[in-house]
Amino acid sequence: MRSLALLCLLVLAIPARAAAPEQNYLDLRDRYIAKFSKAKENDETFKQHDAALEELARVLRGLVGPVTIKGLPADGKSNVDTLFKGDSGFGHLDGLGFASEGDKMQAVVTTTGLLKHWLGEHREDGMPQEIGAAIRSDRFYYQAIQDAAFAKYAELPVTKPAGTSAAVAVLGVRGNGDLKGSPGEIGVVAIKGDKVFFLSSSHAVKTAEIPACEKVWKQMMARKTPQDAMAKEDQAMDAYTKCFAKEAPSQSWFGAAVKKAQSQLDLLPLR
Repeated sequence: MRSLALLCLLVLAIPARAAAPEQNYLDLRDRYIAKFSKAKENDETFKQHDAALEELARVLRGLVGPVTIKGLPADGKSNVDTLFKGDSGFGHLDGLGFASEGDKMQAVVTTTGLLKHWLGEHREDGMPQEIGAAIRSDRFYYQAIQDAAFAKYAELPVTKPAGTSAAVAVLGVRGNGDLKGSPGEIGVVAIKGDKVFFLSSSHAVKTAEIPACEKVWKQMMARKTPQDAMAKEDQAMDAYTKCFAKEAPSQSWFGAAVKKAQSQLDLLPLR
């Protein structure tokens, strides 16, 4: 009986120990956020801030391990690029970030534990709390990287690489203003073991407007209600992207978009 009780204690202790390195990172990050969010902004503060981000990156390298992504630099930096709570872009996904010149291709590698914690931090932003739902949500692609909004237009049916528990690809538009247009950005997410890989490529594929969806947009915008212009545009955009997702598979460019998404997955160290 004593042996059984000891075994139960050991089993219960394993998850706590496994989560400890991630919690240590989060505790360190939160201490820095508390420090810099009330600090006076000057050259010395910015110098300390850069050093803090580098320390976070070192901790993340220990959590994530070596990562090689074709076409991207070998050394990842902290994807959290500001610890000033009021800054634009505050709250990006915790993980190692990689970017090509001009940010045309960006990647983040993290752990499922850090991802779950991050989703919880963005609960009030409407972020889905289940990982599978989150990585299909435009909220994820908007808030994980960059400061620009993202509109999901369609999901691309990629083949899940061997050994992965999930692989998702989305097609959309990113920008700081009007998000209605021909989508060209492809984001892919793959999960292997406790590692999460996210790769986004802007201008990845050429698409075209869909006449049936343009008709839906015009009809929605012509409605008298709601009178609030922003609310009307939001509703029209929702109807437009739903139409786009439905009609996209029948478009001539769709096969090329799927192929491009699959090739992005092939860039990740999943095999």
